[in-house]
Amino acid sequence: MSNILDRTIAPEFKGVEHINLLRPEKSELPNGCKLFVLNSGGQELVRIEWIFNNLRFDPAKPLLNNAVNTMLTDGTETLTAAQIADRIDFYGAFLSVDYGFEQSQVTLYSLTKHLGKTLPVVKDILINSIFPQKELDTYIRNQQQKLQVNLKKNDIVARRTFNKALYGDTIYGLNAEVETYNTVKREDLLTHYQQMYQPSNCTLVIAGKVDSSSIDLLKNIFGTEWESQSLTANTSQPALKPAIEKFYFLERPEALQSAIRIGTPFINRQHPDFPAVQVLNTVLGGYFGSRLMNNIREDKGYTYGIGAGIVSYRQGGAMFIATEVGADVCKAAVGEIEKEINRLKTELIPEDELSLVRNYMMGSLLGSLENVFSHADKFKNLYFSGMDYDYYDRYTEIVKNVTAGELLRLAKEYYDFDSFYKVIVGKYE
Repeated sequence: MSNILDRTIAPEFKGVEHINLLRPEKSELPNGCKLFVLNSGGQELVRIEWIFNNLRFDPAKPLLNNAVNTMLTDGTETLTAAQIADRIDFYGAFLSVDYGFEQSQVTLYSLTKHLGKTLPVVKDILINSIFPQKELDTYIRNQQQKLQVNLKKNDIVARRTFNKALYGDTIYGLNAEVETYNTVKREDLLTHYQQMYQPSNCTLVIAGKVDSSSIDLLKNIFGTEWESQSLTANTSQPALKPAIEKFYFLERPEALQSAIRIGTPFINRQHPDFPAVQVLNTVLGGYFGSRLMNNIREDKGYTYGIGAGIVSYRQGGAMFIATEVGADVCKAAVGEIEKEINRLKTELIPEDELSLVRNYMMGSLLGSLENVFSHADKFKNLYFSGMDYDYYDRYTEIVKNVTAGELLRLAKEYYDFDSFYKVIVGKYE
């Protein structure tokens, strides 16, 4: 009888004490490509990522990093785009190309037993892509049409304007116009491709159930014939130059909703204050029960959703607040945002609210580690930020122990609403 569960007693609550992260095994291929392996999982499945640092941004040819990555699977010397897709699909694999501000990558999901068939397709893409003119014409036309549609959306225009204000004429602040796509030329794509997609500029991350034969196969296919070029990849980026103007209002008289984007250049993951400021930002607008959500959505009914975020880049980062509100309450919503920021600078966060946020953040971190691929993502965050695993030890320690007094000090230091960039698209009344 003593083993019977008493359902009148709530189970004991236990907080997250420590996060155990899988660490990769590091090696390097003869051609200079860096290889990281995270071996775990019960399924015969692997994810392989070929990650390349983007080349230096050229204002005269601003779309090259994006265009080259997007068109990698549009044809090689031996395979058309359709044939590439058919070969990958035939083996139940999945191949994607992904562009980011700082890195671009090729990602393959494949059953281990089919790597001998799927890896040569990726190698062909990385060595023999030709960017057919017909596919380029289609790319330009599709991107122009997509942009024309997006420029009618207030939230997208607000984000573009905000990024341009914070980052200026750099890869982070790029605001392509429809005519910008007409600058994309096939010969420029080929030159960019040859300089960027070479092993000396590649980090290869493989995660999943990885056996020695898979590693040998990978090294054999990508360690030979794939050679670096004499022209070294220039992956430096121009310095960020935030605009002097802090307020941007793009009026759209017919708008039923106004898009709001408010924020400022910020510290990045390398700064010692970063974990604690993330706690502060979560209180403000980083989860569904945040102050911005409670005030502007639940209490005022101005919006369906509002959030605050922090992004980390090599040269710094940004803190931002984003929402869309009824056009007739836009000015009132901005006022409430200012009020919530000022509260953080003048009032201590109650312990019950702070405890809730701590548990939410630790639970989110733990929940984000659901499989080996998630662990690989955490590794990439550290690696490309130039940091080690002690970051997460420090992160968890700070999140669990940061005090309301420390957060009050940080709010006073970092949250100056008057100096924030403010972008309004729609009506401001």
